[in-house]
Amino acid sequence: MTGDKQTHFGFQDVAEHDKAQRVAEVFDSVARKYDIMNDVMSLGLHRLWKAFTIARAGVRPGYRVLDIAGGSGDLARAFARQAGPGGQVWLTDINASMLAVGRDRLLDAGLIVPLAQCDAEQLPFADDSFDVVTVAFGLRNMTHKERALADMRRVVRPGGKVLVLEFSRVWQPLKPLYDAYSFGLLPRLGKLIADDEKSYRYLAESIRMHPDQETLKTMMQEAGFERVEIFNLAAGVVALHQATKF
Repeated sequence: MTGDKQTHFGFQDVAEHDKAQRVAEVFDSVARKYDIMNDVMSLGLHRLWKAFTIARAGVRPGYRVLDIAGGSGDLARAFARQAGPGGQVWLTDINASMLAVGRDRLLDAGLIVPLAQCDAEQLPFADDSFDVVTVAFGLRNMTHKERALADMRRVVRPGGKVLVLEFSRVWQPLKPLYDAYSFGLLPRLGKLIADDEKSYRYLAESIRMHPDQETLKTMMQEAGFERVEIFNLAAGVVALHQATKF
């Protein structure tokens, strides 16, 4: 439609109303191989990055936790064990295929948690509902990141934490090697393991289009967060942004 606002889908410009559907198609395609590909892509490091995020979250018995774009449920599984029977952990994702994978893995681990298929830009929860809100490797796929950050702040209680784990800007001397891996080897691995070269090319492109560490920090501050901290992991390949609501 003429006059539609544009946004990026990887390196392509697309109409805003088309992006969500395109992202959904990517994750419908990769859902069942997602964890295997994460292990291959990161050489298993994604497990350490998530473990660091879980440690920084500091979930205690009785906490209420919201895991947004929770995918295969790695964080939700750890949080559910930490929060215990007196707490509550919600696993959410906009994509039904990814949410089903997370549900099945949680059930395999003997855990039953509430699920919600929802848009992170319009969370179906009351104000001040959660002690901790997390999103791991999901923010970069959201069309209006500022809206998602604002809604995360809305649903976390005063004094609560929001943690955003996401691919970021690698240390400059490593950029040529990282680019060669991302745009050369990664799509080939996607073709070999998941029979989907195109989706993994998009994932690599989406990382380059995501705000860098300082820009995302500023976005979180503009959303109303205070005391935003940045933790660079693996020379900036990934960064954890931790913020508090006051």
